[in-house]
Amino acid sequence: MTPAYTHGHHANVLSSHKWRTVDNSAAYLAGHLRPGLSVLDVGCGPGTITAGIAERVAPGRVVAADSAESVLDEARRNTAGADNVEFAVADVHALDYADGTFDIVHAHQVLQHVADPVGALREMRRVTRPGGLVAARDADFGAMIWYPEPPGMADWPPIYYAVARGNGGEPDAGRRLLSWARAAGFTDVTATSSTWCYATPAEREWWSESWGGRMIRSSVAEHAVAGGHATREELQRVYDGWKEWAAADDAWFSVTHGEILCRA
Repeated sequence: MTPAYTHGHHANVLSSHKWRTVDNSAAYLAGHLRPGLSVLDVGCGPGTITAGIAERVAPGRVVAADSAESVLDEARRNTAGADNVEFAVADVHALDYADGTFDIVHAHQVLQHVADPVGALREMRRVTRPGGLVAARDADFGAMIWYPEPPGMADWPPIYYAVARGNGGEPDAGRRLLSWARAAGFTDVTATSSTWCYATPAEREWWSESWGGRMIRSSVAEHAVAGGHATREELQRVYDGWKEWAAADDAWFSVTHGEILCRA
């Protein structure tokens, strides 16, 4: 069983991924990162969060793992200043590490895309030492809110839900993380939430191009058309709606995430 990553690695997607850091995407974990710890960063993508983890745990070992070998080249570039980072192609459902290898296993925006999130959490726990931490953070698309609401954007959620669930994923992962952790056998779980918010002109333009753009120029668009979820014309209207939103002086967008820290 392998992950089905819906978004792919188009520039529109990576522009969002490369913005992520420990500070803006893993603050719930930051206080647990100490020099000398070993960390597995599952689904590392372009490695910008990995770089922050590596800095905080140095000289501890950090493994940046992703199911897509091509994106690891980007991760190598973004962690070039860290000499404690290794890279691996990995499937979160079947990690090629011995039991209890790492002090912390971290996954950001991963569980929403995998076929078996409960099984993935069990596997993450297996490679975590007793007393160590499994950390996961995922967005919840149903909890995203924005203003104003151009008509063109109204079709964005149903199209994306159809695409993501058609690939075996769960867009509303954030609200399910605690439930999945319990189902995976964790009994010591701290569940929290946090948000990203985009409201300045520069943020609105960037965010609209990242998400609106991927609806016409990324794997999301390809899956939408191939799966019969939308036509190219309908996807263009969604993109135009995103750009209309971004052009509004009072536009605002909030992304809610669920977070879990699970003691192994």
